[in-house]
Amino acid sequence: MPATLSASPRNDNTMQRSVPQSRPPVRRRSAPWADTAFSLLAHAAAVLTLALLAGIIASLVVGAAPAIREYGLSFLWRSEWDPVKDSYGGLVMIYGTLMTSFIALLIAVPVSFGIALFLTELSPRWLKRPLGIAIELLAAVPSIVYGMWGLLVFGPILATYVQAPLQRLFTGVPLLGALVSGPPVGIGILSAGIILAIMVIPFIASVMRDVFDVTPPMLKESAYALGSTTWEVVSQIVLPFTKTGVIGGIMLGLGRALGETMAVTFVIGNTNQLNSLSLFEAANSISSALANEFAEAGQGLHQASLIYLGLVLFFITFVVLSLSKLLLSRLKRNEGGRT
Repeated sequence: MPATLSASPRNDNTMQRSVPQSRPPVRRRSAPWADTAFSLLAHAAAVLTLALLAGIIASLVVGAAPAIREYGLSFLWRSEWDPVKDSYGGLVMIYGTLMTSFIALLIAVPVSFGIALFLTELSPRWLKRPLGIAIELLAAVPSIVYGMWGLLVFGPILATYVQAPLQRLFTGVPLLGALVSGPPVGIGILSAGIILAIMVIPFIASVMRDVFDVTPPMLKESAYALGSTTWEVVSQIVLPFTKTGVIGGIMLGLGRALGETMAVTFVIGNTNQLNSLSLFEAANSISSALANEFAEAGQGLHQASLIYLGLVLFFITFVVLSLSKLLLSRLKRNEGGRT
């Protein structure tokens, strides 16, 4: 009997320790209406964005309606732009926009890739940060400064040391001679494309550098340990791991090149006639035409044609972004299938 009495306190203590003690309920620090208000604000922001986009499209369509009724889709391949005769076509501007953007990407993508590769794989530690800051500062330079520099400094250099020697070299050659023909004044499609390339290099290089940095160091170190060269590591490890981000950076640069106005206006020549397909031929772009003529365009077909050009530029940008999204989604599906 004493043994039983002595054991009962220990059993009671064991049972007390095994039963979890109830904790007081945690009080919500925010008011019950805070989540509802936050959700409403978030939804309102999304709806406002879509409403603004729809409003822009609607205003462009309404403003361009007279030109759409007059020319229809033939506006896209009509090359005449004559406010005196009140006859308009957007081929020259569309060609100038697409050609200058193509030249810009053709130059900017390899250069940006080399900059990002140097900063992430080859640069010494003491140079990496100052060089990265310098590249980012290029993106802060106003576009009008690029345009003034291109007109006053780069244009004469291009005409004297590039166009004139090329014309002497390829005189009489059927295709190459036509590509370098034109007066050596340093303005034209090639000059505008090079200026655009200089402007978009900081954007593409910064994105490429950031996506290259997210590659797991273990993958690169393992490849180096197996005897891979720097190019093999970049081509076999870094690029496959970061290709979606690289494509996104290129599309960002393309969007900047398509919509650039002031820098292109200074160096493209602002000519609404396309006499040849020379790289040094003065031309025009959609954004430059809008900047030069919209303020002086009167009510009627001239203003409607300019708005039609804005609608075409909007459509080109939409198509480019849609194709990039489609390409990125396909790459993600392929990566998911392989995994």
